[in-house]
Amino acid sequence: MSNLPELAVYSIRGLVVEVICRGDEKPETHELLQLAGHPEVPLEVLMFKDEMTVVCVNLTSSSLIKRGAKLERTKATITIPTGKDTLGRLFNALGQPMDGAGPLTKVKQRGIYEVPPVTSFKGGNEELIETGIKVIDFLTPFVKGRKIGIIGGAGVGKTVLIMELMHNIAKDPSKLSFFTGIGERIREGQEMYQTLQERNLLGSTVMFYAQMNENPAMRAVVGQSSTAMAEYFRDEEKRDILFFIDNIYRHIQAGNELATMLGEIPSEGGYQPTIFSDLKRLEDRLSSNANGAITSIQTIFIPADDLSDPAVQEIQEQLDSVLVLSRSVAELGIRPAVDLINTSSSMLTPELVGERHYMLASQVQAIMQKYDSLKNIIAIIGESELSPADRADYQKAKKLINYFSQYMHATEHLTGIPGTYYTREETLAGVEEIII
Repeated sequence: MSNLPELAVYSIRGLVVEVICRGDEKPETHELLQLAGHPEVPLEVLMFKDEMTVVCVNLTSSSLIKRGAKLERTKATITIPTGKDTLGRLFNALGQPMDGAGPLTKVKQRGIYEVPPVTSFKGGNEELIETGIKVIDFLTPFVKGRKIGIIGGAGVGKTVLIMELMHNIAKDPSKLSFFTGIGERIREGQEMYQTLQERNLLGSTVMFYAQMNENPAMRAVVGQSSTAMAEYFRDEEKRDILFFIDNIYRHIQAGNELATMLGEIPSEGGYQPTIFSDLKRLEDRLSSNANGAITSIQTIFIPADDLSDPAVQEIQEQLDSVLVLSRSVAELGIRPAVDLINTSSSMLTPELVGERHYMLASQVQAIMQKYDSLKNIIAIIGESELSPADRADYQKAKKLINYFSQYMHATEHLTGIPGTYYTREETLAGVEEIII
């Protein structure tokens, strides 16, 4: 018995590795264990099954992990590099550069679970961030330090809208951009990197990727890694951050996959029982304090185009504004394919956007609600049978739907049509012309 290692692999089930701990010192939660002789093979401690059994996750899906293999403690958690040399670089969930631009030298390491101390912060005047996209500035105004969600099914334009937002607002040299790719297509990640490089935006951007080809352990942790670096720039460099996530739904999905491997009983909606805490732990770190603000823009995939999906509902609860993309609108050839009825924002108040903007938005929402109720009537009796007032409102709604369509800078190379940028004043004037 004395010849047995203090830490040894007992069982392997997918990415879940159970480790027998025979020593007096027990590893801590989130501590990394490494395979003896192979420091490149880390296991992260998730929990204790009993006094001698530690449940870990194989972060790199390494096939070198065998039953009975000796492990060693590192007494450290996952760390990521910090400092100005990280600007313009692309990292994986473990903080390792993945862009082929060489190793980092002048950096300090920071544990991704090191939550900074609470800093007293008194909110002042809310600052509107103009995006140049008519429908966003009108219905879901961007406010510094808040969270905005872009919800939609597959292929309705979520990633294109993220790229357009980065083009329009990330070019401000006073702001630092973070892009976190969670569980999305490798092609989209490559296109995003090349687009930022071509438009000279990469130098003020930090990118973290755990795409759909990577295991759920990496996809579940990449959000924590990127927020840890964002916290560094906010607190140490006193920078305002634009934090883009594509796709936050995949963060929950990755946690659900891990929960299945661990044998946890799912919640009523079919997701992991810890769905709320998994999401809240990440969202709470995307916050502002006296040092700087983190403004978060997150895309949310809708499984089967079902807005009532439990995970989608859980995510919406954490957001200040929700921009809903509709497949039916996309099929009409309108881009961005925004559902003007289901889109909502708690930021659309007279105190934030002004009385004029607020009243116009209220009128547009009323017209669109009426349009939605008239569609079924028109399908039966025809538009000519409507009253003059109803017919006028119906025509206004159709004009509004077309008005909020807009050419994107992000798709110029595909369409050959130059992208457009509208100021908030131009947008309000255009809406007034239609409805008044």
